[in-house]
Amino acid sequence: MKRLLLFLLLNAMLWPQKSMAWGFYAHRRIDRLAVFTLPPEMIGFYKKHIVYITETSTKPDSRRTLVPDEAPKHYIDLDVYGDSAVYKLPRFWKDAVAKYTEDTLMAYGIVPWHINLMKFQLTEAFKARDTDKILRLSSEMGHYIADACVPLHTTQNYNGQLTNQRGIHALWESRLPELLAHNYDFFVGRATYLENPQLRAWDAVTRAHLALDSVLRFEKEVTESFDEDRKYSFEDRNGVNTRVYSRDFCEDYHRKLNGQVERQMRYAIALTGSFWYTCWVDAGQPDLNKMAGISEKELQNLKEEAKPQPPVLPVRPEAAIPRARPLHDHADSLFLSCAFH
Repeated sequence: MKRLLLFLLLNAMLWPQKSMAWGFYAHRRIDRLAVFTLPPEMIGFYKKHIVYITETSTKPDSRRTLVPDEAPKHYIDLDVYGDSAVYKLPRFWKDAVAKYTEDTLMAYGIVPWHINLMKFQLTEAFKARDTDKILRLSSEMGHYIADACVPLHTTQNYNGQLTNQRGIHALWESRLPELLAHNYDFFVGRATYLENPQLRAWDAVTRAHLALDSVLRFEKEVTESFDEDRKYSFEDRNGVNTRVYSRDFCEDYHRKLNGQVERQMRYAIALTGSFWYTCWVDAGQPDLNKMAGISEKELQNLKEEAKPQPPVLPVRPEAAIPRARPLHDHADSLFLSCAFH
């Protein structure tokens, strides 16, 4: 265990510091606190491995520009599908592919469908009593659930680039939590069993999307009351003098949002714990106290993943809906079609 702690702490220092999605701070906080929502039969196992769960929660962001088809798992651009898309889009993958094609769905994000795939995978890992898979899938599932709770992950205007608000992504997801989360109330109670996990993933996306208007409108209102030199300040980031949103601007924006970021983090914590709990129940409630520790193979995998790699694709596509093409003829497509329906 000491070897694992040392390894993870070292990698935490080496991982990129540029924030994506919620930002490393918030993702780690969400996964860590989700552990404490679990029932007695689960919490001992998860607490034993809480360092692993916390530190690996950011792995999906670390590989977004390295692994093909990773980026779309973090978001869904609902606005490209027209009015009321959040209510009209098919909830099950096979139905969505039949209506839009897999290429179109991948171009504009699949986060709610991907959460359901991970629910299936984690349930199978519990059934197999596979410690490595349980821990990795739990940690990464928490990441995607948290992303589904972010309003800016539900729109093409994900960084305010379409409304002259560039930078709002990092402001909402990273800067506000890093500055203000020490005052947030993160007591969310116990995890609950989810009767229909796929619909709960869509509930998270719907809730986030309905908050999008406030995210954009209030930033504009606060910006109008701040001169440029008051809106931004400079901080030392790893020896580099970096321009950031000022504390005064952030606190005004936070007040306008009326605790929105805190509410979404709380929601993500509770939902993550509930997904973990549901997977465990659906797997037959295996005795986690009899599980083996993390394997040497998993530790080696973490070492390999920590090595710098050149990017192979952009983090986020910005284009019109592509011309439909036939479904990809590979195993993942077949598996997804079965697992999601």
